[in-house]
Amino acid sequence: MNNPNSAAPLIGLPCRHDFSEIYRSGKINAQNDYYLAAITAVGGIPFLIPLNLADAALRRLYDLAHGILLCGGGDIDPSLLNHEPHPMLSDVQPDRDALEMTLSRWAAADGKPLLGICRGIQVIAAAAGGDLYPDLPTYKPEATQHQYGYLNGNKPGWTDLLHEVNLRPESRLAGILQTERLPVNSLHHQAVKRVAGPLQVVGHSSDGVIEAVEIPEHPFYCGVQWHPEVLTADHAPARHLFDSFIAASARYAETGA
Repeated sequence: MNNPNSAAPLIGLPCRHDFSEIYRSGKINAQNDYYLAAITAVGGIPFLIPLNLADAALRRLYDLAHGILLCGGGDIDPSLLNHEPHPMLSDVQPDRDALEMTLSRWAAADGKPLLGICRGIQVIAAAAGGDLYPDLPTYKPEATQHQYGYLNGNKPGWTDLLHEVNLRPESRLAGILQTERLPVNSLHHQAVKRVAGPLQVVGHSSDGVIEAVEIPEHPFYCGVQWHPEVLTADHAPARHLFDSFIAASARYAETGA
C-alpha cells in the first residue's frame, strides 16, 4: 500500500524489556527492527508502546494507533494459564503479557486491525481464553519441526523455510496470502493448544501444531506462528500479509472500521 493520496496509518508495537551491557542498571524498552522495516516498507508508520503504562496512558496510545502489531519474544507467564513453570521457560515478562493481552482484547472488541506474530498468536489466544503448550517437545513430542528453528540438530537461519502450513481454503487468511499452502520459517517452542471466544483456527502444520488463527467477523484480526517480518523480501505470502494489514489499518484510519 503506497497511495500518496491517503494518510499513512499509525501502527502501535508494544515493546519488550531488554538489558544493555552499557546501561545495566535499568531496563530498555525496545523492539526488533525487522518489524519496523516490514511496516514502513508497505506504507505504515510504526511507533513503540512502552511497558508499565497506566491504563489511561495505554488507552491514549491505543487510540492513536490505526493498527496493532504484536511481535515475537519470550514466553508467556504460565500463571496466566494456570500452568506450573516449565524448565524450558525463558524470558518471561509479566508486564508485557498484561499490556499485550489488554491491547488484544480492545482491538477484538473495537474492530481495530491487529496482527500477532509468533509470540503474538499465543498472546491473542491466551487473551481470548484459550490455552498454550508450555513446551512442544514435552507436551507434543510428535511436533518435530518447530523448536527455535532447530532441525536434525542444526540451527537454520531466520529466513530458512522449515515446514509447510496448510490453511483452511475458506479462511480470510488464505485469501490474504493468496494460497492454501505455504512454506514457513519456525522459531518457537511454545504453541497454541486451544482457542476460545471468537477466534478460529485456520492453519496447521503437518504435525498438527496450530499455526494460524483469525476472527472471521473482524475487519482484520489474525495471528501466525511463523515470522513473516523477516521474509518480506523474497516470500510473496509474507508481503501479502503486511500489505493487507496496512491496507486494513488505512481503512480504519479513514472510517474507524
